[in-house]
Amino acid sequence: MQALINFGIVIASVAFMEFVAWWSHKYVMHGWGWGWHRDHHEPHNNTFEKNDLYAIVGSAISISLFIIGAWLWEPATWMGVGVMIYGAIYTLIHDGLVHQRYFRWVPKSGYAKRLVQAHKLHHATIGKEGGVSFGFIVAEDPAKLKQELKRQREAGIAVVRDSVGAN
Repeated sequence: MQALINFGIVIASVAFMEFVAWWSHKYVMHGWGWGWHRDHHEPHNNTFEKNDLYAIVGSAISISLFIIGAWLWEPATWMGVGVMIYGAIYTLIHDGLVHQRYFRWVPKSGYAKRLVQAHKLHHATIGKEGGVSFGFIVAEDPAKLKQELKRQREAGIAVVRDSVGAN
C-alpha cells in the first residue's frame, strides 16, 4: 500500500510541476527573471544559455526535497522524484524535441507536433510582454494560440513576429 501512495505522490508531483513551470515561466522568466531567460528568445550560436540556470534552480528544488525526505518528512523524497522526472521530461520535450539541442526530429503529426507548434508560437513574440503557451507538457490548440497572438498584437500587448501568420 505504501508503494502505491509513494507512486501517487510522484505522479501528483509531476502533474503539479507543469503548473509550477507554467507559472514560473509566465511570471518569473517573463517578469523579473527575464535577464536569465532573454537569450533563450534571441538567436545565438552558444551551446549554453543563461536560461539554463533555471535547470539548476529546478535541480536544487529536487535535491532539497530529497534532503527533507531523508531527514524530516519521508513523502518529500517522492516529491523530489516527481520534480526530477518532470525535469527529465522538460529536457526531452523542450530542449530536445522543440529546440533540437540534443537530437533532430520534426514530428509530422500527433501531440508531439502540437507541442512543437505551441512552443514555436510562444517564441513568436519579441520581448517579454504578452505571449502564449507558457507550459511545457500541456499544449493548447495552435489555431487558438494564433488567435490569441493576433488579439495581443491588435491590443498593443505584444509585438509579434510577422512570420507567425497572426496578422
